[in-house]
Amino acid sequence: MASSSPAPEAPEVSYDPHTATFAPFGPAGDEDRQVWNPTEESVRPVRGRHRVVKQRNGMARSGAVLGVGMIAAVGAGGIATAKEKAPAPISLPDLGEVAENIPGVGGLITESDKGSGPDAEPGTESDAPFGDFGDTLAQAGPDTGDAGATTTLSSDPGEALRARILQQADRQQSNAAQAAVEAAAEQAAEKAAEEAADKAAKEEAERKRKAAEEAARKAEAERLAKLAAGYTLPLTSYQLTSHFGASGSMWANNHTGLDFAAPTGTPVKAVHSGEIVEAGWAGSYGYRVVLRLDDGTEIWYCHLSSMTVTSGKVTTGDVIGRVGSTGNSTGAHLHLEVRPGGGAPIDPLAWLRDKGQSI
Repeated sequence: MASSSPAPEAPEVSYDPHTATFAPFGPAGDEDRQVWNPTEESVRPVRGRHRVVKQRNGMARSGAVLGVGMIAAVGAGGIATAKEKAPAPISLPDLGEVAENIPGVGGLITESDKGSGPDAEPGTESDAPFGDFGDTLAQAGPDTGDAGATTTLSSDPGEALRARILQQADRQQSNAAQAAVEAAAEQAAEKAAEEAADKAAKEEAERKRKAAEEAARKAEAERLAKLAAGYTLPLTSYQLTSHFGASGSMWANNHTGLDFAAPTGTPVKAVHSGEIVEAGWAGSYGYRVVLRLDDGTEIWYCHLSSMTVTSGKVTTGDVIGRVGSTGNSTGAHLHLEVRPGGGAPIDPLAWLRDKGQSI
């Protein structure tokens, strides 16, 4: 039965942690100790009929309080003697077989860890509970194409996250650089293709231009060859003396023709096929023969000594007269005039060259 008087208070103990000596569970053995009974409770008396308070779980509560006191005493003793005594060894039960059966944990137990329990043989104790797992974590490296590459990461989650972020940043930077290189290569290829196309177009245009020039040259050569076959010079042997447009005392105006100096009697030929429309004395021109070509151009042969053909059709190269010095002349020569359509005279030298004649 519990007492009705209040429980005595625990005595207040003062001590110096540097000089006091403690037993494993409290003060030294020669000191008086007052045991605190947690079952002693104060119950007020009840008037009239008395009822006894039934104690429930008394032993459990007393054991819990006693355990708390023991833990407090051990902690205080450890603090007081931390500087003087070596730490007491702490041993853990061998949980190797149990841990091996736990999913995700059994793989962390190495053979050296299995020998660290209390029943382990001498010389098999491991230096660390889980080997080197607490120091480093080995994980597969980034997808860089090297299957054997590994990266050692710190067991600190923050460092592991930082390393992963750096790896992702490096991968993104590498991908961006690769994309830039590919884009530059594509642009270079496009530019090279455009330059090649422009060069090919220019070469093709130049080839066509040269081909056109060559064709024009050949056509002109053929035309001149045909003209050369259809035209001829009036004399075979000659010397040019007075040219078209020259001035002199022998003419009232500038010279209207081209003079071919040759001996008297040298044969004079028709420069092209045509018709003799006039032949006879022509004053200052002396004896003159007028040959009209198919295009209406008139050729005047002047200062002749004689006229072989005076009318009718003639062919290129036919002899129509001979060189002389009749009319207003100072020596034997042929005065040749070219008058398109029978009108004003033009330069006979340019006209003959245009007909393919070398003069």
